[in-house]
Amino acid sequence: MKRDPAFAKALFDEALTLFLNGEPETARLVLRDLVHAIVGFERLAVATGKPAKSLHRMLSTSGNPSMDNLATIIGALRKRLGVKLAARVVKAA
Repeated sequence: MKRDPAFAKALFDEALTLFLNGEPETARLVLRDLVHAIVGFERLAVATGKPAKSLHRMLSTSGNPSMDNLATIIGALRKRLGVKLAARVVKAA
């Protein structure tokens, strides 16, 4: 993914979409894979001020990060990927 920034950004978008669509378990696993691929948990720990072990737990299948911690993780990844976030409402069919 380091060699394919477009794929990393698409994966980030997918994780956020999963969260917003009520699939937090899958979203956490996608974020975990993204962290492994683009930054690593040690660097994420430095960027967020959270211990790497805690970040691992938060993004595990049984993780339950607070909204503040999730926002911090997403913010660090957003910055690393160089993306801006925008919400858009799409009318369901």
